[in-house]
Amino acid sequence: MAPYVIRGPAARTVLLDRDRRVLLLHAGDPGNPDRTPWWEIPGGGVDPGEASDVAARRELYEETGISDVEIGPCVWVQQSQFTFGGIHFDRDDRIHIAWCDTGTYEPARLEWLEAAAFKGARWWTLEDLLASDVPTLPERLREFLPALVAGDLPDHPIDITPTEET
Repeated sequence: MAPYVIRGPAARTVLLDRDRRVLLLHAGDPGNPDRTPWWEIPGGGVDPGEASDVAARRELYEETGISDVEIGPCVWVQQSQFTFGGIHFDRDDRIHIAWCDTGTYEPARLEWLEAAAFKGARWWTLEDLLASDVPTLPERLREFLPALVAGDLPDHPIDITPTEET
C-alpha cells in the first residue's frame, strides 16, 4: 500500500451535452507508467463544509474549464479505493448528473497530479462507448449510463460500487 492515504468524500459528474454525449477525461497514472490508461468522469475531493453538488460543479470547472452547466441530482454513489500517483485514496463518491449545451476541454485549475495524469478529453456517444473496450471510471459506467442518457433518473442514488461479480 502507498505510504500516504487520502480519505473522505468526493463528488463527480456525468456530464451530458445536448446530443446526449458524455464527456470523459483520458488519464494515466504518473506514478505507474505501466498501468493501462483509462477514461473517467470528472471529479475530486469535497472541501470541508462543501455540498456535493457544489463540489461537483467546482471540480468539473477545474478539470474541464466548462462552467455553463446545470448540475442535477446525485444519481449514483460508490466506495472507491485506489492507488494513484503513489497515493492511496479511500473515497465515498457522490456522482451527480449535469447537462450543458456543449463545451471545449480547457482545464481551468488542475492540481499537479491531475496535470501529470490528464491526456485530454472526448465527448463519447453512448453507442461508441458501449462498443469500445477502453477502461472507464467508474468501472460500472457502461452498465448504468444508458438509463441516464435516456433521461431515466433514479429516485434515490444507486450504489454502483464494483462487486466481485462485476
